[in-house]
Amino acid sequence: MKPLGDIRVLSVTVFLAGPFLSMTLARFGADVIKIEMPGVGDPVRNVGPYAGPNGVTSDRETKEDLSIRFLQRSEGVKSVTLNLKDPDGRRMFLELAKQSDVVIENLSPGSMTRLGLNYEDVAAVNPGIVYCSIAGNGQTGPYKDLPAHDHQIQAMSGIMDMNGDPDGPPTRIGVFVGDLVTPLYAAYSILGALRLKDQTGKGQYLDASMIDTLASMMFMEPMEHILHEGLPVRAGNNSRSDVTGLYRLKDGDIIITVGSKVRWTRLCEALGAEKILENPRYATDGDRVTHVEELRAALQTRLGDFTCAEGIECLSNADIPVAQVRTLPEVMEDTHFRDRGSLKPMYRLGSDEPVERGVVSGFPVEFSGGDLPKLEGGARLGHHNEEVYGELLDLDTTALDSLKKRGVI
Repeated sequence: MKPLGDIRVLSVTVFLAGPFLSMTLARFGADVIKIEMPGVGDPVRNVGPYAGPNGVTSDRETKEDLSIRFLQRSEGVKSVTLNLKDPDGRRMFLELAKQSDVVIENLSPGSMTRLGLNYEDVAAVNPGIVYCSIAGNGQTGPYKDLPAHDHQIQAMSGIMDMNGDPDGPPTRIGVFVGDLVTPLYAAYSILGALRLKDQTGKGQYLDASMIDTLASMMFMEPMEHILHEGLPVRAGNNSRSDVTGLYRLKDGDIIITVGSKVRWTRLCEALGAEKILENPRYATDGDRVTHVEELRAALQTRLGDFTCAEGIECLSNADIPVAQVRTLPEVMEDTHFRDRGSLKPMYRLGSDEPVERGVVSGFPVEFSGGDLPKLEGGARLGHHNEEVYGELLDLDTTALDSLKKRGVI
C-alpha cells in the first residue's frame, strides 16, 4: 500500500530533521530523491560508528562502510549527487522540480535563496509545488540566525526549564525532540498542502520551526496557571498535581498514575493505607496538592517493601495504572516492537544481511488496508544518479560522465 505513491519529493536535507521528514514521506510510498553535494554528501555520512562488510566499526574501514546514523535516517530515500552552486546543477535541480510535487530543505535560513532555489524560484517553473523549509528558529523573526542545534532549541524554547527535578538544574529531553517532532508537524502540513492543491491547483510555502514546535507543546498543560500560582515548574518524574510519579521498589522502579479521587482511594486501600484516607489533612484535592511531598513519602515507605513484580500485581489488581521502568536493552529485545514493526533490523542498500546489532525505527501506526511499503536500506552517495537522471532528465551515460568530470554531479 502506497498512499503517496504518486508523489515525488526533492530533498535538500542534512543531519536529522530534514532526513527524518524525507524518510517519513518515503514510508508512505513517496518517491523521495535526496540531493547531496558531490564527493561530500550529507555530513552525517562521516559520523561513526559505521556498518560495512566487516561489521560495525568505530572508524570507516572500506568504501562500502556507511554511517549507522545515516542508515537510521535514510530508509527508502534515493541518493543523487548534484552541485547546486554550479549553474548547470541549478538548472538540473529546477528541471527535477518541474516534475516534482514537493521540495523540502533544512539548510540554514537564506541558503536556498543564495543558491537561487528558494520557493519563488521553484514556483516560477512549477506553480503547484509544495515547498517546506525546516529551521531551528524558522525563516523569520529575531532568532532566525541563532545557532539551531537541538540543544540550543530546547534551551531557547523553555522546555528545559520545565524538565528536571524541582531542586535541580534545567534538563534537556534525552532524545533530539525538536529534530524529531518538527518533521512530523511538517509531514502532515505537507499532506494538508497537497490536499489543498487538489482543490485549488496551487502550491504553497511551509515554514516549519523547531523552537515554535517545542513552545507550542509546553502549553498543552496550564503552565500559565502554574506560574501564576507560584508552583514549581519542574516536577521531575512526578506529577505537578498529585502523587502520580516514580517510586523505588526492592529491585527497580515503577511509575504509577493516580489523577482522580477514585484512584486515590483505590491506591490507599490496596496499600493498606486507610489511615491516610481518614486523615482530614488530605481530604480534598487541594489538601493533597498542598501535602503532596509527605504523601509521596508515605507511599514510598509502603511500596519500598515490594519487588516490582509484587508491586505491579498489587496495583494492577486495584486498577491503578502502573509500569516498571525498563532499560533500553530490555526494550530492544522486546518482541512486541518487532512484531508491530516499530523497531526493525537495519540494512544497507544492496545487502540482504542485516547490520549487526543495527536497529531502525519503523512506522508506529498500522493500517487496516494493508502494509506500508517495505523500504530499501540507506544508499551509498550518488547510488541513484543513473536511474534518476536517466529517467527524469533523459541523460545517458556519456552525459553523466561529462557532468561528473566537471564536478556537477
